[in-house]
Amino acid sequence: MSFKDKILSNQSPWGSNPGGSSNGNGSGTRREPPNLDDVIKNFQKTINKFSGGKSGGSRPIILGLLIVLVLYVASGLYRVLPDEQGVVLRFGKFINTTQPGLHYHFPTPFERVLTPKVTKVNRVDVGFRPASDTGRSSGVGNVPEESLMLTGDENIVDINYSVFWVIKDAGKFLFNIQSPVETVKATSETAMREVIAKNEIQTILTEGRSNIEIEVQEITQKILDEYNSGIQITQVQTQQADPPAQVIDAFRDVQAARADRERAKNEAEAYANDVIPRARGEAEQVLQQAEAYKKEVVAKAEGEASRFLAIYGEYKNAKQVTQERMYLETMEKVLADIDKVIIDKDSGSGVVPYLPLPELKKSGGNN
Repeated sequence: MSFKDKILSNQSPWGSNPGGSSNGNGSGTRREPPNLDDVIKNFQKTINKFSGGKSGGSRPIILGLLIVLVLYVASGLYRVLPDEQGVVLRFGKFINTTQPGLHYHFPTPFERVLTPKVTKVNRVDVGFRPASDTGRSSGVGNVPEESLMLTGDENIVDINYSVFWVIKDAGKFLFNIQSPVETVKATSETAMREVIAKNEIQTILTEGRSNIEIEVQEITQKILDEYNSGIQITQVQTQQADPPAQVIDAFRDVQAARADRERAKNEAEAYANDVIPRARGEAEQVLQQAEAYKKEVVAKAEGEASRFLAIYGEYKNAKQVTQERMYLETMEKVLADIDKVIIDKDSGSGVVPYLPLPELKKSGGNN
């Protein structure tokens, strides 16, 4: 019976049953183990029979060793996927990193390769734990020792945020830091406390969040680079920023008072913006009227002075005529609006008939 037939019949290739008995039913006396030399000779004969070689030849053994050697050398080929980096270790010591593609390294036990995922975005939550992490079906678990921070104006803010990161250098990531998640959490919390301590609570709760996130990302990345961590921070995202739960009602009252103050201030500014320009306009109008009156009076005075000087010049040249003319002009002004009776001292009756033309004119106009 051949070696193959013995295996298929569940019989030991060394001439005994698998159970060690001399017969097929497992009964009888137990045989002694075969001689080691006989076992080696039988195994060599079997290999020669399969390979077609002569009994006792070394050619099949050498061929087998060559095949094993080729397979061993070929085991050094490895492939790095597009979302991975290859980390080559030589006797457990980090040597270098390789990029995506087909590469070669010395086979085990000399070298081995780790291929961590470097494009996967990891997330670290600080100040809270999602429901999946806390074991609850819904909601978020708050962590006060992480979330409560002191602001620059000596208030306390309860802030929750998430840090997103990827592996930048797989070699540094695997061998320079022991606990990447805890390292990212600790450095980001340190950076957040530093930034919060420089800002007022009103800024943190309102328009200053985006600037705070950017600054925290920059500080965290700087610390991780100093550690040679091989980690790249991609984003810091604020989830919640509120006063502590114990004082949130009082804080809301303060916020409402501040809103009322701002509203009153805006109304006062609107009133001032209405009254002040109008008062300034009226003041400017008075100034312009005063300036016009001043110019009018000065011009009139200058005209009167010029007229007086002109009359005085004529008076010096013809005193009698000038006096008469001045007298007549003065009487004309004085007697213009009064009733007059003309008496001629040279006539016999002394009274000169007078036709009241102005009264006739008035009566005619009434008709």
